[in-house]
Amino acid sequence: MVSNVDLSVRIGDLDLAFPTMMGSGCYGSGEEFAPFVDLSRLGAIVLKSVTRLPRLGNPTPRLVPAPAGLLNAIGLQNAGIDWYLEQEVAKFAQRPCKVIGSVAGFAVDDYAYVAERLAARDEIHALEVNISCPNVASEGETFACDPSLTARVVRAVRATTGKTLIVKLSPNVTDIAAIAREAQDAGADALAVINTVRGMSIDVNSWKPRLGNVTGGLSGPAIRPIAVLAVYEVARAVTIPIVGQGGIETLSDALEFFLAGASAVAIGTANFTDPRIPIRIVEELEQYMALRELGSLADLIGKGNIGFGTPHQYEGDEG
Repeated sequence: MVSNVDLSVRIGDLDLAFPTMMGSGCYGSGEEFAPFVDLSRLGAIVLKSVTRLPRLGNPTPRLVPAPAGLLNAIGLQNAGIDWYLEQEVAKFAQRPCKVIGSVAGFAVDDYAYVAERLAARDEIHALEVNISCPNVASEGETFACDPSLTARVVRAVRATTGKTLIVKLSPNVTDIAAIAREAQDAGADALAVINTVRGMSIDVNSWKPRLGNVTGGLSGPAIRPIAVLAVYEVARAVTIPIVGQGGIETLSDALEFFLAGASAVAIGTANFTDPRIPIRIVEELEQYMALRELGSLADLIGKGNIGFGTPHQYEGDEG
């Protein structure tokens, strides 16, 4: 460890020792990896999204390999908030890093109900609000794809807790910056940019979709350029911190997100191939900064974004 390099970061009221977060659903609660990875060298673990009622998830197959990535259609499988609070949450107190709960729902009231109950637990340090879910009261329209729906969910969750709220944005929109501004104005403390990109795969022998759900979310290196651009655009539109995510596997990948304007990064799909990648990124980041005589992450964040820190419509924007 390089002693004169400060990798700590503040996201809302959440202080992280390191700027690395483990993506929701990609690291469990850290329990499985504890024998192999020093969890104290992680910034935070984002837990799998939990809903108001139990969900069986989508039909199988749920995972399909894709070029430079992975298609998944898990369908928010979970045992529901009651079981979660009774059986799981107490164990999270043993984690030597921060633990962030992830809330999902299919109506505004669902988000508020789950968020209030989850945030009430001391083992949960912050909440991620996964708005990439269909609103059953609005003909299945995804909350994250509509600025007004985004604002309604964030305001409802904000009213239930003072803990840090990180709103996860979808890339499947025309103007992600507009969604980001609505989330900020409604009370978000930070934004996670981005969630998976919609995609599908067809079996050329059976002539049928490979996923049981037909479509799924594409993650992994294939979406990294999309994610970096989204962070770049969102960082120009808001003043709250951004957690950059999408295809991060190496230090170079993480640096792109920091330079675009992210204050922290979340690592997801890469953990399936090597759960030590987050530790390696931290170690190499310390060395990178020491060699360049950079004292803190603030010396990196947004330095590749010409509009960072002064949100405005830059020349060349439409509208």
